[in-house]
Amino acid sequence: MRLDGFGIFVNDMAKMIRFYRDVLGFEIKEDENTSNVYLKKDGTLFLLYGRKDFEKMTNQKYGYAEGKNGHFELALYVDTFDEVDRAFADVISKGAEPVMEPTTEPWGQRTCYIADQEGNIIEIGSFGKPFETKDNE
Repeated sequence: MRLDGFGIFVNDMAKMIRFYRDVLGFEIKEDENTSNVYLKKDGTLFLLYGRKDFEKMTNQKYGYAEGKNGHFELALYVDTFDEVDRAFADVISKGAEPVMEPTTEPWGQRTCYIADQEGNIIEIGSFGKPFETKDNE
């Protein structure tokens, strides 16, 4: 099996579409009145599913966390430490909720955390080198 994409079950589709499109710059082709949205970011498929629509499709009910939740993190990478700081300031100015301000960690990564409109945690980080070489030693 190959990883094809990553999805989040959302309560308010229109609000979440606007956040991922307007705040984080994801490419979205569908309009705000849809139940399933395919987003692309740097060639990676990312999906938003309406909670009620998914429950109807699977004929099951699910539990959902309220407020900021720690079920997963979505990690975004930038090439430099300065870009971490700029990206954090930019997304906060556009409505993202701050979780942790930019910090340089002991392992050499500059990182920060924000939350989307439904409390999902998003990391913006860098190891101070381009994405293509960040994992090379």
